[in-house]
Amino acid sequence: MEKDKGARVVANWIYVGIAMLVVQVLLGGITRLTGSGLSITEWKPIMGALPPMNEADWQSAFIEYQKIAQFKYLNQHFTLGDFKFIFFWEWFHRLWARMIGVVFLIPFIFFLVKGYFKRWMILPLVVLFVLGAMQGFVGWIMVKSGLNENDLYVSHIRLAAHFISAMILICYAVIFAIKLTAKPASYVEQPGLRKAAISIILVIVIQLTYGAFMAGLKAGPAAATWPDINGSYLPANMFDNGWYDAFHNKLAIHFIHRNLAYLLALLVLIFWWSARRTNFSSLFKRYNNAAIILVFAQVLLGIITVLTANKMQPGAFGKFEWSALIHQLNGMLLLLNFIGLAYLTGRGKQHL
Repeated sequence: MEKDKGARVVANWIYVGIAMLVVQVLLGGITRLTGSGLSITEWKPIMGALPPMNEADWQSAFIEYQKIAQFKYLNQHFTLGDFKFIFFWEWFHRLWARMIGVVFLIPFIFFLVKGYFKRWMILPLVVLFVLGAMQGFVGWIMVKSGLNENDLYVSHIRLAAHFISAMILICYAVIFAIKLTAKPASYVEQPGLRKAAISIILVIVIQLTYGAFMAGLKAGPAAATWPDINGSYLPANMFDNGWYDAFHNKLAIHFIHRNLAYLLALLVLIFWWSARRTNFSSLFKRYNNAAIILVFAQVLLGIITVLTANKMQPGAFGKFEWSALIHQLNGMLLLLNFIGLAYLTGRGKQHL
């Protein structure tokens, strides 16, 4: 009984961590949508937990922000009050990351002392901690790419790396949580479906990467039309520079992102139809039914986001910003859902 209690406690702790990580990614989305990501020009992992505490400190932070290109060429009109607004979101994004560290470390020590951990759990937990620490470092590398006198925003490539590394961390935590909570009867060894689920996961990761490219390049307003892209399915000259355009041209990225969405919807529909004809566990069926709901919701949210992109307003949080944020959340849930599907179609080795 004590054995089951320990597993439940650890699993609940991991699920709390997963929820906090999802919130952290969404806070990153809000930071991006409000143009707040470059407001803090220093990385102070410990002392940075406190915001400026007096007017002199605020003025000093504002002066540092005024040295970079984003202020000089985009936000010259900013007052100290405007700066405080964007500073808050970046500061809160970083503060939440520190809170995740505390929520991980303190219970880890407590559970270790109480003997709730089995030997096999230690390595995955260490990996989670290392991935979390690396995520903070990757985030600072991303921010550094925009702290200069030339770039208005951070590198969209580094933004995508930051986002995908966060998703790797969350996916790893989800696998660990499923291993702790799923009953042996929930697993069905189906190599064919497992390969299909893994293939779909790869497509989702590429799609999420291109979503990050869209966000980093502010590519939404470049083609705020659907189903066409500014009046054409194949915009002219979008691949004139070959592979370079696939990673840097706004319209080319738009084209790839949209068509990956259509492909993904088709693949998920085929997977769902194939899997529902097999007598799987109730847990697998819930994951499978969620997949079809999530993928079509993702397409619909993508369309809404595109059609409201021309309503984007700096410093505001309107229809476009809300739809973009929910679109991001739904895409994350779709990935995590297929991580669960791929894992449940394996052998489901239980250590409990």
